[in-house]
Amino acid sequence: MTNSIGEIEFNEVLFIIGSNATEAHPIIGNKMKRAKRRGAKLIVVDPRRTELAGMADVWLRLIPGTDAALINGIMHIIIKEGWIDQEYIETRCEGFEDIKKVVENYPPDLVAEITGVSVEKLYEAARLYTSTRRAGIYYTLGITEHTTGTANVINLANLAMITGHIGYEFAGINPLRGQNNVQGACDMAALPNTLPGYQSYTKENLEKFSKAWGVELSGKNGLRIPEMIDLALAGKVKAMYIMGEDPVLTDPDANHVKKALSNLDFLVVQDLFLTETAKFADVFLPAACYAEKEGTFTNTERRVQRVRKAVEAPGECREDWRIICDLANRLGYPMEYACAEDIFEEIRSLVPSYAGITYKRIEKQGIQWPCPTEDHPGTKFLHKGIFTRGKGRMFPVEYEAPAELTNEEYPILLTTGRMLYHYNVTTRSSANLDKLCPEERAQINPLDAERLGIGPEDKVRVTSRRGSIVTKVEITDKVYPGLMFMTFHYKESPVNELTNSAYDPVTKTAEYKVTAVKVEKI
Repeated sequence: MTNSIGEIEFNEVLFIIGSNATEAHPIIGNKMKRAKRRGAKLIVVDPRRTELAGMADVWLRLIPGTDAALINGIMHIIIKEGWIDQEYIETRCEGFEDIKKVVENYPPDLVAEITGVSVEKLYEAARLYTSTRRAGIYYTLGITEHTTGTANVINLANLAMITGHIGYEFAGINPLRGQNNVQGACDMAALPNTLPGYQSYTKENLEKFSKAWGVELSGKNGLRIPEMIDLALAGKVKAMYIMGEDPVLTDPDANHVKKALSNLDFLVVQDLFLTETAKFADVFLPAACYAEKEGTFTNTERRVQRVRKAVEAPGECREDWRIICDLANRLGYPMEYACAEDIFEEIRSLVPSYAGITYKRIEKQGIQWPCPTEDHPGTKFLHKGIFTRGKGRMFPVEYEAPAELTNEEYPILLTTGRMLYHYNVTTRSSANLDKLCPEERAQINPLDAERLGIGPEDKVRVTSRRGSIVTKVEITDKVYPGLMFMTFHYKESPVNELTNSAYDPVTKTAEYKVTAVKVEKI
């Protein structure tokens, strides 16, 4: 996030795209509702009528997978109407002429045809977003879980730059992280192509980390998850260590994932529960949960916060870092830390954006990186006055259709996401939470239900080109005719046996949001 959670309720306009915040990020969703009560205007882009879509001043109900065309169409209107920030573009950005040339080919009539959003709605959104400096963009997986996910994010940056909405309080581009420490994991280089702190593989950086860790680093990029799965199936990846992840339920084309895991010579799973993935493991390492360990989390707004042990871990469950250290020592690499704070001190010494953060400073309240020195207050919002690279670079984006489209055999478009009552695939292990919503209820439009002879509480078989599952249904106009929605929380109705493993070429993020299916009453 370029900006902060606390700014949300004081924005004058919130542009929310591909984000069902009140269910997937309920604390942030509550702040968005509070902003609405304070008088903020909401632009919501979502194919489903979510709670926020129902509250929106402008709801753009687009066809899934058409986000790039939508944003190009909005930029076309903004440029044509003279609603750009010319001074901002000239002083702070480059590449505008390239953007202008591409979006010229996305007039409102064409964009309306591609996206299903009316010309009037496109103009309303463009006018509202450019009506104030205090307008922030908020997005999540509805933008990124496409074969064009990277392009979608780039295009949102283009939109924010041509209107001068980056580098100011109550504005910016704000991805909402799906888990409490996704940002922290990325910061610590749980990525295949950077060192901690997003430091690139320069000679200087490689030497710095090699010296600190007493090893020689190769500087070669690692593999991303789909690459690992494909190579495991091909027999080229022989072993895996999966920690805090349940790919059998959460990764696309789950039958493909199961075959790959079954083909490994050796699989280690480290987790809180005996997950569906753990059933494939040769060795299971029981880990401690957040309330059973000391350390830090870095949340979605870049805030580094302390977490403290509240209770002892049960049985043989241990803190993740202690398990990793013991494993490293047994493999012949000495990794000795007295406590979690020792590890954090090492992070501070190697990652400039964390250098000024200490346990003492975040005893009561976290600090947002970058925080380069101990007298620095942290950074509430990014890119004030100047971008990190100097001038902000715009890259034009062309619309590309999703990898899979509906046809006569698979006439319904399935999109997936989360619900409020469950958190990914973990909370099914809580009897109390499971009572709230113990089974999948696939959302289907009344017209589709009538055509298929489906009634309330009926079970249906949903089939894609990759698999087939059974689920109960909820008949609702929250989804339009021809669209269906399911969550991925339920092992009894494992929706990712259906989803498409086609992925974004840059990040290898799969296209969970667009799957062609057929539905049959049981």
